[in-house]
Amino acid sequence: MSAPAPSPLAIVDAEPLPRQDEVLTDAALAFVAELHRQFTPRRDELLARRGERRAEIARTSTLDFLPETAAIRADDSWKVAPAPAALNDRRVEITGPTDRKMTINALNSGAKVWLADFEDASAPTWENVILGQLNLIDAYTRDIDFTDPKSGKSYALRPADELATVVTRPRGWHLNERHLQLDGTPVPGALVDFGLYFFHNAQRLIDLGKGPYFYLPKTESHLEARLWNDIFVFAQDYAGIPQGTVRATVLIETITAAYEMEEILYELRDHASGLNAGRWDYLFSIVKNFRDGGSKFVLPDRNAVTMTAPFMRAYTELLVRTCHKRGAHAIGGMAAFIPSRRDAEVNKVAFEKVKADKDREANDGFDGSWVAHPDLVPIAMASFDAVLGEKPNQKERLREDVAVAAGDLIAIDTLDAKPTYEGLRNAVAVGIRYIEAWLRGMGAVAIFNLMEDAATAEISRSQIWQWINADVVFENGKHATAELAREVAAEELAAIRAEIGEEAFNAGKWQQAHDLLLQVSLDQDYADFLTLPAYEQLG
Repeated sequence: MSAPAPSPLAIVDAEPLPRQDEVLTDAALAFVAELHRQFTPRRDELLARRGERRAEIARTSTLDFLPETAAIRADDSWKVAPAPAALNDRRVEITGPTDRKMTINALNSGAKVWLADFEDASAPTWENVILGQLNLIDAYTRDIDFTDPKSGKSYALRPADELATVVTRPRGWHLNERHLQLDGTPVPGALVDFGLYFFHNAQRLIDLGKGPYFYLPKTESHLEARLWNDIFVFAQDYAGIPQGTVRATVLIETITAAYEMEEILYELRDHASGLNAGRWDYLFSIVKNFRDGGSKFVLPDRNAVTMTAPFMRAYTELLVRTCHKRGAHAIGGMAAFIPSRRDAEVNKVAFEKVKADKDREANDGFDGSWVAHPDLVPIAMASFDAVLGEKPNQKERLREDVAVAAGDLIAIDTLDAKPTYEGLRNAVAVGIRYIEAWLRGMGAVAIFNLMEDAATAEISRSQIWQWINADVVFENGKHATAELAREVAAEELAAIRAEIGEEAFNAGKWQQAHDLLLQVSLDQDYADFLTLPAYEQLG
């Protein structure tokens, strides 16, 4: 008797979307189901391991490089696979969600790479998940255009040789996709995003002279990198394409991953193309992991933690040294400024800050960096052009002058800045505004001239939580308390209502956003990710 056929993936509680059958084909769903069967149990084990690691940090208030992997760090002979031509020059990368207009604008932006984001810059509504995949398929077949219904302006792709190379970012391991289930169990969002994109586009990208390239978010250990590597091996065999076709850049945006950079590259060495320094999630991870470590781990206002802070400098210098030692690209952090159409003076000051930031990264040895807006591409490009010239990267700069001790990465108390009352107001204001947009399905939101994503909301609510639990006293004498946070949040909500008017306020999700921010900021039991309770409220 033949074995019963594996049960198919079920689409659960999802309104049908136009053309979704082009993405959710039987063959594509069978592939995602197989990924789920093969790899979700290990995902679950690794999520449990995160909890154990966090408990150990709570007990010891410290971290160190792993003794059990010392031999990998000491072995100078291994390198990652050479970069494919399409990923050899990454001097400027633009980031953004995969809606239709952004897809065209990002590909046309003049950046070398577009990070096509299914993660922090995209609220995971069913529409964003599925139509984002469709937009990428349409871009590769050049069947994409867009006319803005408000302005009437039309958008179309430039010639192929002028388009950015796409590097897709799937969701982090902690998020499930509730609308795709196997035997009643939701599939991890990461496997949905990776699986659908790989299945539909791997061969198509090879034919275009590129390949299926990925950014891996929120990795916390080399064992999580090993899981991704095994997924890549399986997927390439399944599709019948050569091993090593997939390339992955790992975001070092958790404090635990900062202690395992070499091991992460080693696990992915046949598929690795680099590491990236992700600032806000990194700070969020420090708060999350050391939240009960006492006053020496209390961060000041987020805007006071610049990349020149000693512990941030240690992190970025170690990243460049690690990447270049192993032949990988080192990609710098985000310039999040959104140019103002009304205030030239604001732009002038901001552009000078962006230039200084990108000059520093290029001179430190980074091979490229991120921007959030097409207007910043030329500024970042000029900074890297000045250092790289005609060279595609500067991996030959080994930065052997860099020596980072384990304690340097968590020396938060080297900062002179302290939390301020204005910092609390800003965290509340940005948190409410971002969460409200997220609940309406928007993951990348311009707030106070900065492009904010989910990492922003995470650091905002984490700082509110940390300051209250550390009994911080602000410069005006006020104590950080739950009552004060509620008072500030109520004032902010009233200010928003006055600013936008009663009708717009009632049409939005402002009260819901206010309540959710306070929930994750004030609960004694700190939620691992804001997006977990937020996803339950997402339409």
